[in-house]
Amino acid sequence: MILKNKTILITGIGKGIGESVCRIALKEGAFVYGITRTKSDLEKFKDKKKLKAFIGDTSNKNLLKKILIDSKKNKRLINGIVNNAGVRLREKFLETSASKLDYVFKNNFFSIFFLIQFFLKDSIKKKNITSIVNVSSIVGKNGFKDLSGYASTKSALVGLGKSLAAEFGEIGIRINTVNPGFIKTSYYSQFKKKKKLYNWTLGRTPMKRWGESDEIANFVIFLLSDKSSYINGEDVNIDGGWLSS
Repeated sequence: MILKNKTILITGIGKGIGESVCRIALKEGAFVYGITRTKSDLEKFKDKKKLKAFIGDTSNKNLLKKILIDSKKNKRLINGIVNNAGVRLREKFLETSASKLDYVFKNNFFSIFFLIQFFLKDSIKKKNITSIVNVSSIVGKNGFKDLSGYASTKSALVGLGKSLAAEFGEIGIRINTVNPGFIKTSYYSQFKKKKKLYNWTLGRTPMKRWGESDEIANFVIFLLSDKSSYINGEDVNIDGGWLSS
């Protein structure tokens, strides 16, 4: 169990990649603090003894304080953070309003920026956090039609990860970014109905299939573990070869 005796904070554990990361982290011996917006999503987790879930928004400072207080009270200092929660915005560039752009940046970038800031301020004193993983997207690397706002937030995450890696590496804190390609998450079933678009994604992917959430999660778990102790400031594409085609 490569996460034995570690305490990991994971956002967006209710579905998709976040759910997979949470499930595998528990299996690998971690205690998990999870954040999700929907209470019913927690029913899928069997190991409730090692999972403490909080219902709410990652930008809620009071929620973050509750997690930090609980971790100190129960002597479970957070060793790793996975910023997975986010929203999608499909909107033509000329029709993207300030309010919609603010919404997607608030959820996909600002909340992550300030969550890391909040926990690092405490962690630097205690020297407990060793690994932070931000979940971005190949959309932030390649760009897609009608996704300019969303792509901008994901590109920003890559820049944030590299900057923080340079700033905090000397004190043993590693920050890496993963960029999933087309993955079978909650939107997969609806996307598959768009036959022409779906077949195009398969044609552009050298492995000729969409990825599974666990295939992303397994790499995230590796980055959280001490087995990746010299990996810092990387942004890794997990896309079946999409960006190479």
